[in-house]
Amino acid sequence: MVIQQKAGIFSFFSGSGFLDLGFESSDTFKILFINEVYPPFIEAYKFSRQKLGLKEPIFGYDTSDVRDINIGNKLKILNKYIKKARETFGIVGFIGGPPCPDFSIGGKNKGKEGENGKLSGCYINLICQTLPDFFVFENVKGLWKTKRHRQFYDILKIQLINSGYCLTERLINALEYGVPQDRERIILIGFNISFLQNSTINYKDKYEINQYFPWLKYIKYSLNDIYLKPWPSIDDFQENSILDIPRGIEKELTVEFWFEKNKVYEHPNSTHYFKPRAGINRFKTVAEGDSSRKSFKRLHRWRYSPTAAYGNNEVHLHPYKIRRISVSEALAIQSLPKEFILPPTMSLSDMFKTIGNGVPFLASVGLANTVEDFIFSNF
Repeated sequence: MVIQQKAGIFSFFSGSGFLDLGFESSDTFKILFINEVYPPFIEAYKFSRQKLGLKEPIFGYDTSDVRDINIGNKLKILNKYIKKARETFGIVGFIGGPPCPDFSIGGKNKGKEGENGKLSGCYINLICQTLPDFFVFENVKGLWKTKRHRQFYDILKIQLINSGYCLTERLINALEYGVPQDRERIILIGFNISFLQNSTINYKDKYEINQYFPWLKYIKYSLNDIYLKPWPSIDDFQENSILDIPRGIEKELTVEFWFEKNKVYEHPNSTHYFKPRAGINRFKTVAEGDSSRKSFKRLHRWRYSPTAAYGNNEVHLHPYKIRRISVSEALAIQSLPKEFILPPTMSLSDMFKTIGNGVPFLASVGLANTVEDFIFSNF
């Protein structure tokens, strides 16, 4: 029996589940299958779901490399799951953000030849082999904007079109969705043409649906308006200082607002931060809001954070404490609910890595709402 207006979701490169949580915030989407190759992230996914009271995925957790799922018995099993999901829910979707350092401007820049870069192609191949009704693909801006990476991205799109998908894309910024973080990502979404044949959409070019897709409907803030606000620049650093909120800014987009909202100093992950023996004196010399350097960027309490990228020697400092930010503070910057907790047994490096890799929660919610609106307002 088909349950109307439901969609079963297969999640790939799931990390600790930030994108999945956004989709599961809607009753429409049900996470059925989770694929993540790195065991600590899978354990964090399980731990956080248990703490949030979420049910286990029907088809469980898969730790296979996506390159292995594309072939043989694993592909047969996946197709079996997809068939069962379609019989039960009616609609099947794939969501995923393949690892992206090979396309990142500040990363390895190996492109499609890098080990991580190859995974984007594998994800697209898997979509074309199994033909879900829709998919979501998330990646860094460099894949879309850098000339040589863009050629690879365009090839992936052609492959999808030849497999019968109608595509829409947008370069989003997490700020637009209310996340206190300046984070750009390219989002590519596709719908199978056979799925769209049952819709009310009357389009001339069957491979482009940008004009019908409600990209702007669930955006909370205009980027132009955000950037025109009188955000504070730099203030002298003083430990535990008091600094009044400036007039004319958006409080909900500030680091301090989210620290208070998530009660970061009472959060179970509040004590999880790197405590270097050396470099403390250097921490004191960085002004509040000085994020100009490659490393040792100090956040400003009354401004949004730069991109949460806690690797490649990039260090984010607390606005008014002589230390690096904690895991609870990084989770707040990613707009996670305060109830979201990473396991205390997880290494600090893995904690910050999974946070930096994740899609900000409110951006995930916005994307899920947009996909849901498109599907159920046109069918």
